[in-house]
Amino acid sequence: MSRWSRDELIVAFTLYCQTPYGKIHSRNVIIIKTANFLNRTPSALAMKMLNIASLDPEIQKSGRSGLGNASKGDQEIWDEFHDNWNAAYEEADRIAGDNLISEVPRTTEDFEEETSYAMQVSRKKQGFFRNSILASYQSTCCISGVKFDKLLIASHIIPWSKNKKQRLNPSNGLCLSVLYDKVFDLGLITVTPDFVVEVSPKLKDLANDPFSQKNLHSIQGKKVQLPEKFVPSKIFLEWHKDNVYQS
Repeated sequence: MSRWSRDELIVAFTLYCQTPYGKIHSRNVIIIKTANFLNRTPSALAMKMLNIASLDPEIQKSGRSGLGNASKGDQEIWDEFHDNWNAAYEEADRIAGDNLISEVPRTTEDFEEETSYAMQVSRKKQGFFRNSILASYQSTCCISGVKFDKLLIASHIIPWSKNKKQRLNPSNGLCLSVLYDKVFDLGLITVTPDFVVEVSPKLKDLANDPFSQKNLHSIQGKKVQLPEKFVPSKIFLEWHKDNVYQS
């Protein structure tokens, strides 16, 4: 079997990010499609993705180890993405284009004013970010437990407009329902570096409102559900608490 090229490894890593661990197998239709593009077998691509998984500290912590045969090239691509997600994804897009799985994202965030082509690229990047977050959280809101995709947002911890380098970093994201995404974005709740929800004192005037009692005040001190990979960065959570949260 031929050695995996750098371009192939970039595509495999990009697919790994967007695929729940339990769906990394040769019967996955997305893996089949991508393998055809690479002129690889679905089994070979799934095995490569599991090799990449062996580098993931969160997978290791969970007691799973992938296949444990990661190559030097696998490690280099892992490091390259983690050093600059934006640039690495742009290269992946150049290599694979529409063969990368990415949907038109559902997001509450506004893009900067850009050209039509740049807007398309931004939307594809948002699609990658959303897919990566939903895959990591198994399509579940980390606060409410809601599992309905159409009600879920890949919410940036540091907003899209504030840190270009971390826009696509899945560790800069939380999977939130539409409601919690909005109040998180407004700074009316935050998640501490200990992964606990804090509700802003600004909401105290709503303490007697039944809806607020049930859906907002009740989550004070709640531990969020952590993803199976790409756990939220404590540095990013601290930034949100210091710069967005209305304490």
